[in-house]
Amino acid sequence: MTNVAQVIWVEMLKARRSKMSLLTALGFSLLPLAMGFFMIVLKDPELARRMGLISTKAHLIAGAADWPTYIGLLGQAVAGGGMVLFGFIGIWVFGREYSDHTVKDLLALPTARSAIVFGKFVVLAAWSAALVALIGVAGLGIGAAIGLAQASPQILLQGGVTIALAAGLTIALATPIVFFASAGHGYLPPIGFVFLVALLTQVISAAGWGEYFPWSVPVLYSQGTELGTVSYVIVILTSLAGLAGTFLWWEWADQSN
Repeated sequence: MTNVAQVIWVEMLKARRSKMSLLTALGFSLLPLAMGFFMIVLKDPELARRMGLISTKAHLIAGAADWPTYIGLLGQAVAGGGMVLFGFIGIWVFGREYSDHTVKDLLALPTARSAIVFGKFVVLAAWSAALVALIGVAGLGIGAAIGLAQASPQILLQGGVTIALAAGLTIALATPIVFFASAGHGYLPPIGFVFLVALLTQVISAAGWGEYFPWSVPVLYSQGTELGTVSYVIVILTSLAGLAGTFLWWEWADQSN
């Protein structure tokens, strides 16, 4: 593949100049804020009731107002919310070429189609990883601001690794969404797929089969559920299928429409 560096630079420039980068950063920043709110409620539920933040009959989340609980909730939020947010980033990176009617111009460039797809995937991964890093920094700041008891470096490190791995699994599962953005020539088919996956994740997890459904695996992992090798293999195969499907689509499919 040639001109990969140029493709990555152009895609990064598109992302930087768009409002999508700011919107995704703001959207993901809400996660540590929401988890911080839960910690405030756990620290003093009576105060929260008096202030009208929760009703007297509200069911509080289990756990204590400490760093392990806070980091665990943040990891679950990243795994669950990341499925939608990372998917939307992939939809924007790939689907906008069809919605903006620039795909023909893009494919007419003296650059291999595989290089274009590879560069877009690199930007998707880098963009998503940057958001995870943003959440980590914001999470530490919010946790300290609300006065959580001091935690050992080992707890913080272990929590950070858990969040990073859960996010990595979720990012890997964005590739099938990207395929639908490419094969569907735009935004609507992949958005429909995202909502279908979100629904199936809830239903299949409730049925007790979550370890065999790829999009349930990151959430289960972030919750500390013991998962077998088959769960991770399913995630890897699903990711590779989406990756291969996207490359093949851009390489061989009719792009005349």
